[in-house]
Amino acid sequence: MRPLAFVGRHATRFMAGGLLLGIVFPPLAALAKPLLVPTLLIPLTLALVRLDWRAMVAYRKRPVLVTALLVWLLGVSPLLVWLATGPLQPLGFPASLRQALVLMAASSPIVSSVAIALIVGLDATLAIVAVLLATALVPFTLPAVALALLELELDIGLAAFMTRLGLLVGSAFVAAWALRRWVPDSVLAARTELLDGLTVINLLVFGLAIMDGVTAYAYTRPTYVAVAVLAAFAFNLLLQAAGTLAFGRLPLRAALTAGLLSGNCNMGLVLVALQGNAEFDVTVFFALAQIPMYVLPAALEPIYRRLLRRDSKSR
Repeated sequence: MRPLAFVGRHATRFMAGGLLLGIVFPPLAALAKPLLVPTLLIPLTLALVRLDWRAMVAYRKRPVLVTALLVWLLGVSPLLVWLATGPLQPLGFPASLRQALVLMAASSPIVSSVAIALIVGLDATLAIVAVLLATALVPFTLPAVALALLELELDIGLAAFMTRLGLLVGSAFVAAWALRRWVPDSVLAARTELLDGLTVINLLVFGLAIMDGVTAYAYTRPTYVAVAVLAAFAFNLLLQAAGTLAFGRLPLRAALTAGLLSGNCNMGLVLVALQGNAEFDVTVFFALAQIPMYVLPAALEPIYRRLLRRDSKSR
């Protein structure tokens, strides 16, 4: 228990270090690859165990906020990225990288953003509402955005896609419901560091798994990889800043959460939509874009906590 609690207390640092392990030690990434699907399920389950489900349901009474956030995440964000990258192309910015960035911004937030919100002290309840609804809508919005902005036709088999999403999300809810039935709330409340530790270990395994093959590619295309990593960091931060400003009239925790959701997008869903038809450069970017998702929480956590302390004192 104590090692997991230690990991939980230093969650963001372990997240950043774990992803780098997958790059430095490729055999570890190959070993972890079969665990990709389970590691998508577990962080959502652990987050749902800790959240107040009644607070989630309460967002029914705030349809304007929820609708605005969904429109921002699935429509406005990719449009902003498309506009921002257009002037870069005459300067030699790769067209495949522009395509990847727009598709990234058009996807729903990553499922693990709920767990990250819990770890860094943001509004995890708002995060879960946005993640679930955006994930349900993205099969309808992503093809339209890709066609309108990139003239790229995506053929998503809606029935199969929605079935897979339903099984993933439904399994997490069932598992969380069972744990909440068996384990008293007082015990869960006293084990937050342990649950954070379990979440981080799971995210470490996912980070290792998704890095499979990236190191070998970096040796053959080092310039593209360097540009892609810089672009991933830049646009993650820009989207986070834009999302926070766009919802700046909300309480600070909610605004920062909107920013977190804006910059951390579920590219696994985009890969499903592309069905192997994307350029390999695009696919590689989706793996490289995981780096800022794992590294930035460690860098931003002190800033989040400082801003939230200042905000609470000013009230």
